[in-house]
Amino acid sequence: MRQDQRAEGSDSDERREEERDAPVRGSGPSVVALGGGHGLAATIAALRLYASEVTAVVSVADDGGSSGRLRRTIGIPAPGDLRRCLSALADPDNPWAAALEYRFPAGTDGLEDHALGNLMLAALAGSDRDLTGPAGRVARLLGACGTALPATSVPVDLEADIGDQSVVGQLAVAQTPGGIRRLRLRPESPPAPPQAVAAIAAADQVVLGPGSLYTSVLAAATVPAIRAALVATSACRIYVCNLEPQLPETAGYSSFDHLEAILAHGVPVDVMVVHGTAGQPEVFRGARIVRADLSGPAGAAHEPAKLAVVLASLGGA
Repeated sequence: MRQDQRAEGSDSDERREEERDAPVRGSGPSVVALGGGHGLAATIAALRLYASEVTAVVSVADDGGSSGRLRRTIGIPAPGDLRRCLSALADPDNPWAAALEYRFPAGTDGLEDHALGNLMLAALAGSDRDLTGPAGRVARLLGACGTALPATSVPVDLEADIGDQSVVGQLAVAQTPGGIRRLRLRPESPPAPPQAVAAIAAADQVVLGPGSLYTSVLAAATVPAIRAALVATSACRIYVCNLEPQLPETAGYSSFDHLEAILAHGVPVDVMVVHGTAGQPEVFRGARIVRADLSGPAGAAHEPAKLAVVLASLGGA
């Protein structure tokens, strides 16, 4: 989630230690993870421990930082969250995994603060500007344990209704102090990669989040073809709620407010996973509520190993 300021599950030594004790992945479910940012990277780190097949479907609506600059200058979908997920999928011994996250320092004319992985994806996109093929090529370079796909094959902007006004852009939505009534995409019906739709149809589990509710999870889940696939799939659809509200985007939201917002946008949820061990109800708006200790040592981020235990226990369709 974007409130998690460290890249969860990205440390190669921790990943090797976790994977030594992991169940046999070939016996696990096929899982699609959907969202963006550090939260989706945490889910990928959890999926590595039990899933037989992993596909990440990643928001490409970011308009800030290196991603925003590349969007504005060459017209590609935002590559930053896709890059982060590819890093999380990488073979921990592959030297390209660390290189992908390298950022050029101040004073490097024109390259300052660009992540090398963003530039690689942009270069591979070529004239069609679609990141689907480039993501696959980078995944092979990294020896990745799964697939990462953009949620749309074209650049998109977020538009949110707040009261009787609207704001446009991922950064503007993220800085809105609660009260978002509705999120839309611009353009309204951007195409989704067919591979992403097919992966959702074939999955045993689909895991949404954790992550920024509007600017990561719903930014990916409300792509029309992705949402339709989520409605139609027989997979178990699981929402992993943030450990705490995302400030200011979801200031004052309870876990049930998060779930209400997802359902209000036409995205179905069968199970919501919430940090904690007490509370009612056990079913909310048709979704089963599963509570568990999910926090890491710092308390602000999901612990992938703990999350893996809960997700694996939920099984598939």
